[in-house]
Amino acid sequence: MARYLLAGHVVAFVLAALALAGVAWVVSVATEEVGAHIGPARTGLLQATLGNLPEFFVVLFALRAKELVVAQTAIVGAILVNSLLVLGLVILAGAARASDGVMRFGRRLPNDTATLMMLSSFIIVLVALASGSHDLAAQHLKAISVAAAIAILAVYGVWVRDQLGLDRVSDRARGGGTGLRWALSSLAAGALASAFVSDWFVHALRPATHTLGISRAFAGLVIVAIAGNAVEHAVGVVLAARGRSDLAISVVKGSIAQLVAFLYPALVLVSLLTATTLTFKLGPVYAGALALCGVIVWQITGDGEATAFEGIALVAAFVILAVVAAYQG
Repeated sequence: MARYLLAGHVVAFVLAALALAGVAWVVSVATEEVGAHIGPARTGLLQATLGNLPEFFVVLFALRAKELVVAQTAIVGAILVNSLLVLGLVILAGAARASDGVMRFGRRLPNDTATLMMLSSFIIVLVALASGSHDLAAQHLKAISVAAAIAILAVYGVWVRDQLGLDRVSDRARGGGTGLRWALSSLAAGALASAFVSDWFVHALRPATHTLGISRAFAGLVIVAIAGNAVEHAVGVVLAARGRSDLAISVVKGSIAQLVAFLYPALVLVSLLTATTLTFKLGPVYAGALALCGVIVWQITGDGEATAFEGIALVAAFVILAVVAAYQG
C-alpha cells in the first residue's frame, strides 16, 4: 500500500526492509518443515538456496534499475553479515551455553566454507589488482567474470554432491507436524513475496536514502543484508543457546557457502540479461574485506572450537565495516 498509494518513499523503504525480514523468516520456517520429509543434508542445501531468495531478487531488480552499487553491496553484505555478525552471535550464544566457555563443533563444514570463500576472494582480488594497476586484463573484466563464475559453480557442484552424500540411511526423514503441502505452499508464497518486496525496496531506495542522508552502500551492506539474513538465521543463535552447536554452525556456514559459491557467480551470469552487467569487480575496501573475512572465518572456526572472545571479535569486525559503508557513496 505504501508503494502504490504514494505514502512517501521513506515509509515504503522502511516497510519494505521489514518485509524482507518477514519473508526471510517465512521461507526459513517453511524450509525447516520440508526438511522433516527430505533429510538433514538436503534440508541444509534447500534452506541455503531458498533462504537467499530476498538477496537474489534485490540484486536482480537493482541491476535492472542500474543500481550497481546496491547490487554489489547487497551480495557482499549478505556474505559479511553471515560470516561476521550472525556467526559471531552464534558463537557468543554457544560459548555461553558451554560449561567451560568453549563452543565445539565439527571442523569439516567450517573448513569447506572457508575454502569456498577464499576461492571467490581469489578472483575478486585478482580483478581488483588488474583494475587498480590498469593491466590489460582489466579491459576484459566481463569475459573474465563469466569464466570465473562458471569455474566457481563447478566447484560448488562438487561440494554439493559431497554434502548430499552425508544423508545416510540412518538419517531417515520424519513427517512434519503441519504437513508437506503447507510447507511447499509457504515456500512458493515466500518466493513470490520476495520478488514483489525486492522491487518495492529498490524503487524506494534512491529517494529514501537521499532523504535519510544514508549512502546506498550502507543500505545494501547493512539494511538489506541484516533484514535478509540476520532475522532468517536467528534460528542459528537459538540452536546454539540450546547447546546444538553443530546444527547452529551448519545453518550459518551453509548459507555462507551458498552465497559465495553459488548466488554471486549465478548472478554474474544472470546479469548478462539485465541492463547492468555484474562482474567480480568490487571496490578495494570490499575486495579486501571479503579476502580478510575468509581468513578470519578459517582462523576462528577451522579448529572446531570458538570462545566468546572470538564471537565478539567477529561482531566488532562487522561494526567497523558498517561504519565504513556509511561513508561510501
